[in-house]
Parts: sequence; structure tokens; C-alpha cells
Amino acid sequence: MRRWNSWGDDAQSMALPDGALSLLKAELGAPSPLADAELGTILARVPASRLPVHALVDGGAEARLRHARGHSLRDWLALRSGELGPVPDGVAYPTDSAQVRTLLDWATAQGVRVIPYGGGTSVVGHLDVPEGGGPVLCLSLERLNGLLSLDPVARLARFGAGIAGPELEAALKARGFRLGHYPQSFEYSTLGGWVVTRSSGQQSLGYGRIEQLFAGGRMETPIGRLEIPTIPASGAGTDLRELVLGSEGRLGVLTEAVVRISPLPELEAFHAFAFASWEQAVAAVRALAQARIPLSMLRLSNAEETRVNLKLAGHETAIAWLERYLAWRGAGVGKCLLFVGISGTRGQARASRTQAFGLLRQHGALALGRKLGEKWKAGRYRAPYLRETLWRAGYAVDTLETAADWPRLPGLIADVEQSLRTGLTAEGVPVLAFTHLSHFYPQGASAYTTYVYPVATSYAETLGRWRRLKAAASEAIVRHGGTISHQHGVGVDHKPYLQAEKGELGLEAMRTLFARFDPAGLMNPGKLVD
Repeated sequence: MRRWNSWGDDAQSMALPDGALSLLKAELGAPSPLADAELGTILARVPASRLPVHALVDGGAEARLRHARGHSLRDWLALRSGELGPVPDGVAYPTDSAQVRTLLDWATAQGVRVIPYGGGTSVVGHLDVPEGGGPVLCLSLERLNGLLSLDPVARLARFGAGIAGPELEAALKARGFRLGHYPQSFEYSTLGGWVVTRSSGQQSLGYGRIEQLFAGGRMETPIGRLEIPTIPASGAGTDLRELVLGSEGRLGVLTEAVVRISPLPELEAFHAFAFASWEQAVAAVRALAQARIPLSMLRLSNAEETRVNLKLAGHETAIAWLERYLAWRGAGVGKCLLFVGISGTRGQARASRTQAFGLLRQHGALALGRKLGEKWKAGRYRAPYLRETLWRAGYAVDTLETAADWPRLPGLIADVEQSLRTGLTAEGVPVLAFTHLSHFYPQGASAYTTYVYPVATSYAETLGRWRRLKAAASEAIVRHGGTISHQHGVGVDHKPYLQAEKGELGLEAMRTLFARFDPAGLMNPGKLVD
């Protein structure tokens, strides 16, 4: 059963090794956990629905509660405290594009605002119900979840946009293909959600971001249906795919998506390497990216993340031996871990391995073999479960991400981490922050930062701490010319920082586009732009 106030399946959990807990207590103190609100208590607070009766709409309190929030730390605190704020007035579960069309026509006629809902994994406020105004319908796409067609010659597959990652890949695997899009939210996030938030998967280096994989599809808008044909490339004006990519529900509801697929790889392996310093490691991965060696993944942890991850790994005896070995080889304090993914035919994999490993050796990399890499793969979707474990120990954890050109990246990361570590200094509250590079381009890379801080004595102050840290880090990103979001989207949390990237004319163009498709302003209002 999926948890109502936390990440994932309630049968799954992630233990915190004793060494990791000792590290947190030593560096952040030993706070007292906050008490969680009970489901029954919160359900009793859900107000009556304001929606007219409709055969496709569920107005029950629990369905509305379960669709009221995403998975940002702000959402987490709302659910755990019971201070939810506004909730949708109903939830609809259409089974095809025709039912979506019916619901949008009904919503337009009734003046009902509509929030599209995929897997509910948003971490930037995509699902926030607006304060005030008329009733709100949450339109869940979970039943638009099938493989509709597959063309093995063109290597195109059409899916209902509400299909989640595991079901999508299982349907393709049965036919000898894969999409290769693996965000950390893979188990619950959906194809439609990936498209409208411009998602990036962990193996995007090999398979591409969602904008490379999205070939076309169907969107139901308040003023009609937008069909996007699948064409390999076109010089015929504006690419309609680009209107849909990153639109975050403001244009309408993506009901079907066609994606570019690849044959299942004959071989896939994940290897681990260590470097003596961050500077040495960054130079190596930049060289790999700019050499365009066909790898499927690079993931480089800075020294602080390497230190914390080795504590989180458990297996203290084995990790102690690894640390002694690395120190003997010159990678002691300041060492950084790199994971390299190789996928393809056996011949392609062999050639990629030869090229990549040779270049890494030139930059001083220490090969650690496949065992650590395969262990990372086995637990690649487990990290979000750690939030529950940390919460019960009295710690709040959140993440943020950006991307920048190579010359700007070192200063950006240093400023973001320093802004987080000192963001609560005036209150005497320490913060732990660390970063990895997760997606690579010849031009630059994305930086993904995790930060942990002790909860306060109340939910309100714990949320206040998050607001101060989020603002400090976001301002640091803007100062260094990074994007406010490489893969999570904008929602409402990143909206204040969007003008620095788009400019006022760019924002006005977006408003004009949304108004053309949604004249009444009913589609996911308040997201991306006001």
C-alpha cells in the first residue's frame, strides 16, 4: 500500500547504519522528532466538496487528501503536521482521451480549475491547490496506463501518459526494447509527468533526456485537441513538442505520448572509480563528456558526499578496508567516487570501456571494479526512503538541483553548499550539505545537492528553516547563472527565480501561450508563471 504521508510503499524502508547516525548526532546534534498527525484526524478536517455531482468524479475525503500534495519537503511537513491547506474538491480517473475531453468541457462550463496528476512525485509544488477562488478538480491519469502501439521498424511506442516507469519498461522489455529513462522517482512517476516537467533520467548520457525521447502524442486542451505527429526531424516552423515539454499542465492534459525506444542492451555494467581530489575528478568527467564516448551514465560525488555515502553504506569493516586501500593509493581525505555506466552491444560496450577507462587512467582514476557500481544500481531508487528514517530520528532532508557551464560550475556548487551550511547560523543550527554531478554535456553538467538539518521544536519553525535554506540556495544558483531547475521543473517553489533565466519578455511569451490554449485560466493555475 502506498503511504499517504511519505514516500513509497509502506512495506519498504531503509535502515540508517549506526555509523551514519553517529555522524549526524556529532555534526547536527540530537534533536527530538516531531509528532505526526493521524490520518483519521486529518480526514475529519477535509471540507465538503464544492463540485457538482459528476459520474467520473470522486468527492471522498481520502481520495482528495491523497491527491492534495506532492513530495517536496514543504509537502511532507504539511502532511506530517496535518496542516494541509486547500485540497482538491474531487478526483477524476479518466480511462481514455475521450473521458479527459468530457471532463475538460465540463470543467470549462462549470468554471472548475483543473490540476493534472500523474504519479504525485513533484518536489516543486506542481500540485498545490490555489488559495481562494472556485472549486478544483484533480484529474488523475493513473488509468491511462497502457501500451497502445509499438512500431519496431521506426522504434516508436505510444503509451497512455499515466503509465508509471516500471510498467512502461516491462511492456517494452517483453518486446525486446527499453526507453532508458530512469529518474530516481522511476517507481512512481509517469511518462506524462516526465514530458511536462522536462525530466532527466539517471542514464540520460546514453539514452537522452525526455526531450530527446518524446516524439509526439496527444494533448487535450480547454479549446480542443492538439495532435503532435511523429516526424524524425522537421524544418516546418515551431516544433509543437516544445510547446508541451515543460508546460506543467498549463496548456492542457497530455493523454498519449509517443517515445523513441532502443533495443535491450546485450550488456550493461556499472563501474566505480576513485579520485584523490574534486578538481582531478571534474577534469576527468569533463574530458569524458567532451570526447563524446558513448557511455550511459556518469555520476560523480564530491568529497563531502563521498564521505557521507560511505558512512551510509554500512558494512563498516569492508568500508574501513576500502578507505585504507584508497589512502595507500593517494586518495585519502578529499577523495571522490565516480560511477560509470556502460550499455549496448558487446562490441559497443567493449569499445566504450576501452576508451573511457584509458582516459580515466590518464586523469589519475583508481579503478574499484563493478561490485560498488552494481550495489549502487541495486539501490538506485531507495534513497527517497531514507527521508522517513531520518525524520524519525529528528532530521529533515531535502534536495535541489541545477546545471551550469563548466567554468561556472565549481563556484556555483561552492556557493550553494556554503549558503546552505550557513543559512541557519544566526539561529545556531548546523546544516549538512553535499553534492554530486548527475548529468553531463560537453558544455557543462548538472549539480544535485542534498542537505540535512535538525527539525525545530514545531512544524512551523521547521518549515521556516526550509524556506530560508531554499531561498539562500536558489539565490546562489541565480548569482552564478545556473538554471533554477535542470530536471524537477518549476511549479510554484522555483517560480520567483524564473525571470533571471527567461527575462520578462520570455515570461510574457509563456503567459500569452498559456492564455491562448486556456483562455479562462483554469489549467493548473499559478504554476510556472502567475
